[in-house]
Amino acid sequence: MKVLVVDGANVVGSVPDGWWRDRAGAAARLHASLQSADLPFDSVVLVLEGKARGGVREGEAAGVTTVHAPGSGDDEIVARCRAHAEGGAVITVVSADRALLTRLDTFGVMVLGPRALRAELAGDG
Repeated sequence: MKVLVVDGANVVGSVPDGWWRDRAGAAARLHASLQSADLPFDSVVLVLEGKARGGVREGEAAGVTTVHAPGSGDDEIVARCRAHAEGGAVITVVSADRALLTRLDTFGVMVLGPRALRAELAGDG
């Protein structure tokens, strides 16, 4: 199984488009883009934290599972990657957060940068 785990805060924050004025709206736009994209993954997990959680309900909708991190988004991403790795999944994480990615080394994740994902979602990938 191929799983894409998206660091919502990192992807939203990768482009200075005013996201900081409406974190929930920015999360909702990212979620909608993930739902409509034809991505080569069996499962897509979007991890949201803080005010961004208000933009998307937790749970599965149109092929995207949204997770509301109760605390640190990074801790939730590590927990999700651990669970998927234990299940034998091939995991790709979308983030440019070096500290987070270092924590994920043990799970053998592949990394996709936020801008590369945005290009894929825009049909430029």
